[in-house]
Amino acid sequence: MFVEAQDTVWPDVLRELTLGQKTSHWMWFVFPQLAELGQSHMAQLYGIGDLDEAAAYLAHPALRARLIEVSRLMLTHAGKRPDDILGSIDAKKLRSSMTLFAAVPDAPGEFRAVLEAFYDGSPCPLTLRALGG
Repeated sequence: MFVEAQDTVWPDVLRELTLGQKTSHWMWFVFPQLAELGQSHMAQLYGIGDLDEAAAYLAHPALRARLIEVSRLMLTHAGKRPDDILGSIDAKKLRSSMTLFAAVPDAPGEFRAVLEAFYDGSPCPLTLRALGG
């Protein structure tokens, strides 16, 4: 489901993140967050159920590679406000997503690096609470 959704917009995602200006709608399935934190239909559809599901997402070769790729693209804009790149709502979703995936055992360092670069290293408290931490 995620791969298919990403396939339809992947060139746009890469272009927008390279330019540092998100202009289309793809956040739900590119930087997924916990389902319980989302309110829209799309947030529920593409929401991650728990830490085990996040680990399964990262175990998928294409999804893992793509999440690392977009995280690295975000890191090229370190020093800018995430709100200026993604908009205020999606900047919150990014923090939530990176908090979730950084919590997966042996997660790639890029997720923690995004939290460091854009949120002073502070993870999303709602995500941590939902994960039981």
